[in-house]
Amino acid sequence: MRRHTLRTAVALCSAALLGAAVSTACAAPPAAQAVRQQPRAPVLVDCFWHPKVRPADFMLACGDGNSRLTSLQWTKWNAHSATARGLNLVNDCKPYCAAGRFHTYRVDVRLDHPRPWKKHPQLQHYTRISLTYPDGRPESFTRVMTYPLWD
Repeated sequence: MRRHTLRTAVALCSAALLGAAVSTACAAPPAAQAVRQQPRAPVLVDCFWHPKVRPADFMLACGDGNSRLTSLQWTKWNAHSATARGLNLVNDCKPYCAAGRFHTYRVDVRLDHPRPWKKHPQLQHYTRISLTYPDGRPESFTRVMTYPLWD
């Protein structure tokens, strides 16, 4: 009797697992499957190697935190580029960075040159950032500053 009960229990568990696998595979509607197959827009990789899409803030100087983008309002984010307006908080480092003051500058941001991300090759990430200062700008900065982004 015990052997018969064990076989019955194993058969029932196997049938339940098989049923769950089949119903999960069939549960996704075709439209959802099509969405998953479309390439995602590139991401912006932050200082902690996290992928971000349309972040409100972004640290430019990961090592010392002396330059940061804030209040970002994204107007475009697609497979080729992204654009935003916001503020750039920059430490003047006078007389040295620990004693310096942060100054705020209006800035237009552009991300471009998407490439596969080394950490997650299935994801594209923007590899270049350009900052355009329409009004004032930090000392020694040109009106447009372009930097490579980390991989």
